[in-house]
This record gives sequence, C-alpha cells and structure tokens, in this order.
Amino acid sequence: MAYDIDMIKKVYNQIAERVDKAREIVGKPLTLSEKILYAHLWDGEPTTAYKRATDYVNFAPDRIACQDATAQMALLQFMQAGKKKVEVPTTVHCDHLIQAKQGAAKDLKRANETSNEVFDFLESVSNKYGIGFWKPGAGIIHQVVLENYAFPGGMMIGTDSHTVNAGGLGMVAIGVGGADAVDVMAGMPWELKFPKLIGVKLTGELNGWTASKDVILKVAGILTVKGGTGAIIEYFGPGAKAMSCTGKGTICNMGAEVGATTSTFGYDDSMERFLRATNRDDVADAANEVREYLTGDDEVYANPEQYFDEVIEIDLSTLKPHLNGPFTPDLATPISEMSEKAQKNGWPIQVDWGLIGSCTNSSYEDLTRAASIAKQAVDKNIKAKSDFGINPGSEQIRYTAERDGLLQIFEDLDATIFTNACGPCIGQWDRSDRKGEEKNTIVHSFNRNFSKRADGNPNTHAFVGSPEMVAAIAISGRLDFDPTRDKLINENGEEVMLEEPKGLELPPKGFDVEDPGYVAPRKDGSSVEVKVSPTSERLQLLTPFEPWDGKNITGAKLLIKAHGKCTTDHISMAGPWLRFRGHLDNISNNCLIGAVNAFNMKTNFVKSQLTGEYGGVPDTQREYKAAGIPTVVVGDHNYGEGSSREHAAMEPRHLGVYVVLVKSFARIHETNLKKQGMLGITFANETDYDLIQEDDTFNFIDLESFAPGKPLTIEVVHADGSKDVIKANHTYNENQIEWYKEGSALNLIKKMNA
Repeated sequence: MAYDIDMIKKVYNQIAERVDKAREIVGKPLTLSEKILYAHLWDGEPTTAYKRATDYVNFAPDRIACQDATAQMALLQFMQAGKKKVEVPTTVHCDHLIQAKQGAAKDLKRANETSNEVFDFLESVSNKYGIGFWKPGAGIIHQVVLENYAFPGGMMIGTDSHTVNAGGLGMVAIGVGGADAVDVMAGMPWELKFPKLIGVKLTGELNGWTASKDVILKVAGILTVKGGTGAIIEYFGPGAKAMSCTGKGTICNMGAEVGATTSTFGYDDSMERFLRATNRDDVADAANEVREYLTGDDEVYANPEQYFDEVIEIDLSTLKPHLNGPFTPDLATPISEMSEKAQKNGWPIQVDWGLIGSCTNSSYEDLTRAASIAKQAVDKNIKAKSDFGINPGSEQIRYTAERDGLLQIFEDLDATIFTNACGPCIGQWDRSDRKGEEKNTIVHSFNRNFSKRADGNPNTHAFVGSPEMVAAIAISGRLDFDPTRDKLINENGEEVMLEEPKGLELPPKGFDVEDPGYVAPRKDGSSVEVKVSPTSERLQLLTPFEPWDGKNITGAKLLIKAHGKCTTDHISMAGPWLRFRGHLDNISNNCLIGAVNAFNMKTNFVKSQLTGEYGGVPDTQREYKAAGIPTVVVGDHNYGEGSSREHAAMEPRHLGVYVVLVKSFARIHETNLKKQGMLGITFANETDYDLIQEDDTFNFIDLESFAPGKPLTIEVVHADGSKDVIKANHTYNENQIEWYKEGSALNLIKKMNA
C-alpha cells in the first residue's frame, strides 16, 4: 500500500471537477501540465484563465521532498516559522553526504561517523515535525521518491533541482529552494509564474544502442542550458507510451539541465506496471478511475502546434546514441561523430573512469542494460581498460540487483559498488587515481558535467551518456569507441564486437528488500528536543536577516563582475563544502570562489576598493560588510544555472551583498534571491554589462518607489569620476516586494504566525 493514500485519493476525487471547470474557462482542450496546474490551485476551483509566462499563481502542492544537504537549511528555517508540524506530507533523504571511495560498506560506515551530527539533527527534527526520514544508505532521493511517493497527476516540490525526476510517473514535480519548501510546510501557498509549454512528440521506438537517456541528450542539444527556462516540457506520442516508466524518469530528470521548470509524461500502461511492481496497486486502481484526466486531451496531441508554445519532434527509430560534454550538458555529440570532434577539440581520448548511477540512471532497468554489456566483456574475455564505479538508486534496487546476480557481473569486471547515494555525481568522490589538475577524461550516466563537479579537477573532461554506453566506453577505455561499428581485442588477441544491450523493465521475480531504510516520525513530536551545539562546525541556528530600510542603496561597491557561465557550483561549490550546508557562516567561505573575475580571468581573486589590493571573494566581502559598505555582484546570462541550492543566495546575503545584477537568471536562483531579501535584477540593455568597470560605485536613484513592472534606475560612477546611468528590469510582484521589505520571505511568515 502507498504512503499517504488518503491524500492521493483526495487529489483524484477532485481532479475531474477542477479540470472540467478549467477547460470551460480556458475555452480549449488542455495539456496534461495545464490539467495538473489548474487542479492544484491554492484557491481550489479554477476561476481564471492564466497567461503563460506572465501571471504569478498560487498553488497547493501535495507533498515535499528534501535531501540532506539542502534539508539542513530548509529545516533550520522551518524551525523559525512557529509551526508544530508540517502541513503537507514531507520526507528527508540522506543521500548527499556519503563520499564514494572504497565501496558501499566502508563508505557508509565512514559517513555515519563523520556526519553523524547532521544525520542526528535531521532525524530528530523530522521526528519533531512529523517528517518521514530515510536513513543514509536508503537510496538517492529521486529514485526513492519514484518508487514510493510519486503518483500520476500529483504536484510536488523538492529542495533539489532534480525533483523533476518524478515527472516520469506523471507528476508536475518542481525543484525549489528551501524557503519555498518552508512556505508549503507552514501551510502557505506556493507561488510560481504560470509556465510556458514545450511539447516534445516522440514517434517510433527505441532500438539497438539508443536509450531513453539519448532523448534528453538530444533535447539538451536542441534547447541548450537555458532553452527550457520558464517552461514545462511535456512528452507525448507513441514513442513516449512505448518507453518504460524509469526511462521517462531519466528524461524528466535531465530537463533541469535545459532550465525547464519541470518535465512530464501522461499516465499510461508503463506507469501502471511500475506502480504495481512497487506495491502500489491502490494508487494504480485509483488512477485508472480518472485515467483521462491524467494525460493531455486527444486534440492537444493531435495538433500540438495549437496548444504548445514550442513543439519538437523526435523519431526514436532513427535517434542515435549520444555523449554530451565536456563541461556543459548541452554539448551534444552522436557517438558516430565523437572521434572527429574529440581530435578537433583536443579532448583526451583515454577514459579513466566509467561511472554508472546517480538519480538520473540508477534504476533496475538501467543496471540490467549496463550489466548486459559487462557480462559480454566477462564472457568474451575482455578486460576493462577503465575503472568502474556503480551507485544503485535505492536499497530496494541494490538488494534486488544483488539477488538477481547483476552486481556480481560488475564485480567480475572489477567494478566498485558504491553506496546507494549520489557520490561522484555531486562531487562526493575521493578519487585516488589522479592528483592535482591533470587533464583527463571520464564518462558517466549522471546529469551534470560542469568543471570540477565530480572530482574538483577543472581539467577533468566529463561526458554524459546512457549506462550501457558508459559501460561500453569504459570497457574499451576510449572516448572515440563506437560500439555500433568498432571491435575490441580480447585477452586472447582476438577481435570481438559487443552486441546490442538488453534490459529488463522490471525484475521478473519482483522487487525485494529487507530494510528499505525508512523511519516514520512520532505521531506527537512535541517532546522531541532538537539540539544544535553553539560550537558546532556543521550546524548553526539562523539569525533573521535585517529588513530593508526603505531607502535607496547608495555608495555600493562592485564585489565581482562574473565572466561567462556562473552556475550554483561556481557561487557555492559542493564537494567538500557539503559538510557545512547547515552552517551558514562557515559555508559562506566558499561564496563565489568559483566565479571567473571578468577583469583578470581568475577565480577567487578580486580587487578591494577599500585597500586597492586583491584577495579572495569571501574575505574581501567580509571586509566590506565590517565597514558597512553595500556591494553589488554583476553576472552574465543564465546566472545561477544548475542546482536548487539556496546557499548560493543565502551566502552573499549573509556576507552583506545587496544586489545581484545580471543579463538573465536561471529560474530557481532568481526565486531564491527574492526569498532571501536580495535585490535580483537584470540589465534592461544587455550591453550595459560591458560598461561595468572594476572600481565602480553604484547609486540607486528610484528604489524608494520599488513597484511591480517599474524598472530601476542606477547611476554607475567610475573611478575617473565619469558616470553612466543604466536601467535595470525586475520581476518582483507585490508579494515579493513585501519579502524584500521584511528582509526575507521567512521574516514575513514569522510575522504572520506571530
């Protein structure tokens, strides 16, 4: 039986009435995305036809999921909200703080020793506030959610950008910052600008070496890392129906890499099979009763150009396997073209590691397809030329895969089976084979491949592919290996060729597990004491940010003008810094240390206008804060691309940065800045970015009349006394301006609950 079945049945009991009313108001057939959005309005039954990319709308999500790295700050904020219990079903999953090094047992033991303070905090705070807790080793948050909580037609938010994975089971699941989650935990509406809609029609059927991963690798190449910003991507067509549920999850998962709000598929037979295989017959039965409301209307899919803002069509029968990268997930290359492209760009051909797993590709089906390639290598006496690492998606998958002999196949190939956790995907990898900043290549089935992400080395060229393609390339040891045509030499000196991968959608003998790793909260947690030591290096109770004084910001100094791509990894690195995710002051020592200074093209090296000397970004900013001087961060396009980590907004706020002025924002980061009481604005004229000089001072002329839709005027004073007056746009609505006035959205919640 499913968790929270009464909540799910409530959603289904009201979906028909709400969708029918929405269709009447909108006056046309509806996409699946629209059905779910209109069925989850905070005010209940629809009364208004919302304008895409224009109207801010309040929603009532069904549930919340948090991973351990982001949950710390989210729950530290919730502790200030004045609530005795979360208002919607919420779970915490411990998957980020486990470093991959020696193998599952040793790595998990070490994590429980080094991060016990954080795990104890999360378990106790979950107990106190009625939150379900998944122990370290239970699995990767998004795979665990797909197996236990996701349901067709539902809406959920999660404090991780890859929450969108649940779209593989027909949800609208959206990654948010912790402050957004706190709103919903506290029983308040969740605000989102009504998304645009991108339709992706899938025809044909996957075959040969082409996998579901190749669909999103192709889409990423089409849309780029910002092409999906402000949009929901909805997949449909016969190719979509022919795909497995976990394959759909893979595609939705990497929608985060094109900036999409989320991605989703309509409810179909593969989803029903997955629900029943994961012991949720009750959900499948309930979904079948409202089946027509859990997918887009027939007219929409018959004439998609009339209902979507953009339509992409992909023939799965002719789609080729891809590798994307390095350094960005949208640099798409068909395997057949990799040899030429790698030579042209000077990418290292030797592959040192093949890594299979992450929230994107760690399902049972993924493991079977990769294992079918590994088994051939063993049987044909081929020795893998690269190291192998495997991260199963959950304890249920690991246990079942071990029972069915899949893990033994990888071990026969000398692979290391890591913990059921994120591991190398989010930089939790103690890589022993390389030291320093040597140029090298790895391939993995993850979702992101930004510089330094997996191992901290800026010269590691990471390429993203399907699990079976990663297996084949790792076995060959060459980036330019094309298993559709290239042969390998085995240990006997014979030429052999790998056959096409074969996989199983679901385990023939069913899933099994002894201890899934779930800890239910107490029904009454009022007596639970949540302890945070005042001397802790890992955890720190929060001090509320100061409200705005209502005056223009004047005399603000430039902290850094970031050049080019500036992701959340650049603003607040993961890896070894994950240990400080619950301690705002300590983690602020990584603030913007990965951003490239446009004036010297170096990282963590900026000029102080107080001393004229150069130093690290956090140190320089702390000096400005001590002197009471406001500062401005200037950035390029899609600033804040990447994860949902609100630390990238909280750190500059904590250190005294007042304004982030950029060409454009990634959606989640812009919202996170607003939630934390920051002024996040964009150049009205993008070329004004070029006017900003290293010694500039900023004076805001009309911030005192801050209002929705009204651009702001800024006087930029240069070191020689000359001035430029520029305009900046913003997307703050009235409610968000109240967050700014109060100093943060949390301050406003506390005020309302006082």
